[in-house]
Amino acid sequence: MSLARRTLMNAAARLGWRRAYETTAQIDALLTEQTDTAYAGAADHAALATAKHHDVLAVQPGVLDVRGRILADVLYLEGVLTGARTRGLPQELIDRLEDAVDHGHELAVLLAGTVRTTATGTP
Repeated sequence: MSLARRTLMNAAARLGWRRAYETTAQIDALLTEQTDTAYAGAADHAALATAKHHDVLAVQPGVLDVRGRILADVLYLEGVLTGARTRGLPQELIDRLEDAVDHGHELAVLLAGTVRTTATGTP
C-alpha cells in the first residue's frame, strides 16, 4: 500500500471511518502488514530505549503511556463486546472479544505493577 493511501486511511480512521474486510485473505494481508510495520521499527525502538532508559524513573513515563493506551483500547473493546452481545452476533466472535478484553485488563494490571516498581520513594 502506498504511503499516501496509508496516510489517508490513518487520517480517516482517526475520524472514526474504518474499512471492513470481507475475506480472511484480506484480513491476513492486513495483519501481515501491521506486523511488518511494527517490527520494522523494533530495532530503532530497542536502540532508543537502551540509550534513553538509564534508570527506573526514565522507564516509568513510557510504561505509563503504554498502559494508558492499552486500557483505553480495552474499554473500547468492551463497548464492541457489548454491542456484539446486544445485536446477537455469532458466539465465536463474542467469545474471542471476551478473551481479548480479559487479556487486555490483565495486561493493564501487569503494567500497573511494572510502573509501581519504578517508584523510588517509600510510601
